[in-house]
Amino acid sequence: MYGAGSIGHPPDPELDSRYSWTRLALSMVLGTIGGVGLWSFVVALPSVQAEFGATRAGASIAYSMLTIGFGLGGVVMGRITDRHGFAAAAAIGAAVLGAGYIAAAFSAALWQVAVIHGTLIGFGSAATFGPLIADISHWFRRRRGAAVALAASGNYFAGAFWPPVIQHFISSDGWRATHAGIGLFCLAAMLPLILLLRRRRASPETDFAGRLPGNGSTLGLRPNVLMALICLAGIACCVAMSMPQVHIVAYCGDLGYGVARGAEMLSLMLGFGIVSRILFGFVADRFGGLRTLLLSSSLQAVALVFYLFFDGLASLYVISAMFGLFQGGIVPSYAIIVREHFPPGEAGSRVGLAIMATLFGMSLGGWMSGYIFDLTGSYAAAFANGLAWNLLNMSIAALLLWRPWIRRALV
Repeated sequence: MYGAGSIGHPPDPELDSRYSWTRLALSMVLGTIGGVGLWSFVVALPSVQAEFGATRAGASIAYSMLTIGFGLGGVVMGRITDRHGFAAAAAIGAAVLGAGYIAAAFSAALWQVAVIHGTLIGFGSAATFGPLIADISHWFRRRRGAAVALAASGNYFAGAFWPPVIQHFISSDGWRATHAGIGLFCLAAMLPLILLLRRRRASPETDFAGRLPGNGSTLGLRPNVLMALICLAGIACCVAMSMPQVHIVAYCGDLGYGVARGAEMLSLMLGFGIVSRILFGFVADRFGGLRTLLLSSSLQAVALVFYLFFDGLASLYVISAMFGLFQGGIVPSYAIIVREHFPPGEAGSRVGLAIMATLFGMSLGGWMSGYIFDLTGSYAAAFANGLAWNLLNMSIAALLLWRPWIRRALV
């Protein structure tokens, strides 16, 4: 028996093998280390803002640049992965990431911090997310959903592990020394792991599209139209997602709880996000990417509603855990959707595009929330803005999910 993603295909000894699971474990460790790029500035934001005397929105631009660089880097690294293998892309990413952190430590102005985060840290870190997920998808068929979710969890392991560590070192040594230390650690730890991931698939897959009940290869849409809708959904979900993830540390500081409590909430949120991604991976194996996206997005909307009405310290801990548990299945769903509806040879590039869209959403949402805060003096309107974008994501997921049945009903 094969899972829903492999019905009618003969056994392939390389798929779902012992080596596949070993490669997945190594990839998760690599993703945990390289994933620091997305989370370090969230913790450093208050310190950077204070040093340069910037507004909240002004300081948030560095994070926006970071996510743009991460998104563009995912596309470029995805193309390199498709052509030359994941190890080549990861080695380039590790070198760029390490150099970026060291360069950031010597920044003389806020605009330099922003440019370095966008062109080096974000770009380098991207190799350990979208391309890594695309690579792992080629090594599994029966448990592809779970494998992709676990690979994507490396990013959340990074989010659970790095914030309290970074906060500790920023408190004791400052954000500059902390950035230099991160850069040296990434270079020393990532390159040996990448050497263990040099092996490439000996026999490329030919299976894709139309494997789930009711799904056509591109749902009756032109491939680029479907890709555009996937990207729009990615932007919308991550504008919503960015409000708690990017601003929870600053939010707790504004409420008088202290930035350390905010770092703990971020770590808690992303720790529960790991559980969420694993659980939703098994859901994706059973029900497919679109259903998983709609379910996780709907639950994320519920958590955002709670943020609107509760801001007590205990409440924020609980809601942050809830938010992590609900939203973890969203981003990996895009990789599953791509693998369900596009050829395997396009996986790296198209997953990279989908991830770029989600990161553009994080970038837009991170800046937008800071701008709304500067205008209103609170985050209430920013949470409401995130909820509106979340509803857009749900609408697109529902449209794509029900499109085959609607078309048949109209024929």
